[in-house]
Amino acid sequence: MISFLDLKKINEPYETAFQEKLKLVLENGWYILGKEVETFEKAFAEYCQIQYCIGVGNGLDALVLIFKGYIALGKLQKGDEVIVPANTYIASILAILEADLIPILVEPKLETYNINPDLIQEKITSITKAILAVHLYGQLAEMDKINEIARNNDLIVVEDAAQSHGAKVNSNDLKFQIPNAENGSQSNQQLTINNQQSAQAYSFYPAKNLGCLGDGGAITTNDSELAKVIFSLRNYGSDKKYYNDYIGVNSRLDEIQASFLNLKLPNLDADNAKRRVIAKRYLSEIKNDKIILPVWDFSNNHVFHLFVIRTKNREEFQDYLVQNNIQTVIHYPVPPHKQKAFPQWNTLSFSITEQIHNEVLSLPISPVLTEEEVSFIIEIINKY
Repeated sequence: MISFLDLKKINEPYETAFQEKLKLVLENGWYILGKEVETFEKAFAEYCQIQYCIGVGNGLDALVLIFKGYIALGKLQKGDEVIVPANTYIASILAILEADLIPILVEPKLETYNINPDLIQEKITSITKAILAVHLYGQLAEMDKINEIARNNDLIVVEDAAQSHGAKVNSNDLKFQIPNAENGSQSNQQLTINNQQSAQAYSFYPAKNLGCLGDGGAITTNDSELAKVIFSLRNYGSDKKYYNDYIGVNSRLDEIQASFLNLKLPNLDADNAKRRVIAKRYLSEIKNDKIILPVWDFSNNHVFHLFVIRTKNREEFQDYLVQNNIQTVIHYPVPPHKQKAFPQWNTLSFSITEQIHNEVLSLPISPVLTEEEVSFIIEIINKY
């Protein structure tokens, strides 16, 4: 069986170095907010070419803390509306609600699965104060258009980058060679780093392009005021032990997870390049009218956290692949507005979102997928 994602195989090359890192952490005796976290925060900020990185407990907390940070600064207040794509993973919406804000769902583009900027303006009201752009499946949303709308309407932009580690804007010179990881990470003009009123939330869940060995997350921003507040909020609202300026939480990236991320970060660009090689093969070699392939402009704006196709007969097709020893996953079977958790939305209709959730299927794609396995997957799909 070709696994959808073989995390053991992905992490095996780091085993010896991680054991050495773990020994150092144990010998140091400092387990929370120590040197490994500080090193990662500095390295990830440099990688993203952004001023501040704040390590937190997970990707959901990263989003929540961004919103709560803006509330603490008086730039948002409870009850404000936040525009968010209707087809996102539920965490994006949970974060808005956790901060006592109101999510306003907007349909995505069927071609890219990201929020449709052309539909945002009509959803803006007098209490709309922010846009949460989600870079779904690893492809950057249309941030130039979203930022223009935000500027024209004095809105804050927050980015859910949980699936888009290493995605780059203005990068049309994609080469399908694997970078030499020994030379370190490439320059990475990423996301909307020139927008002072913005912040990005990352997840380092093990299955992410940059994944740790448990939960972990981070926030990046150029907003010094926001960064200062979030550094405090993640640590009980405290800058100085036992002195609390805010009603904070306990959400800190721990030393062990940070040490593992420090080992993996230098290889992120190389791993993303391998994913793009596979994506290019899928896009050029899958020839089946029953399968709708994703849209990609072959720039570095997509890191293919997931390679998502659509098909009308998803269950039949998924069963066919299993019978041929190919494992797939549905991301995601139920749209947020149809979840039992949100009965107030269950009668709403978002036709594009519902079509996406009824048809999508994620094919295997990872840095450890072999050429032979990719060829086999393509062959089986073309025979369907």
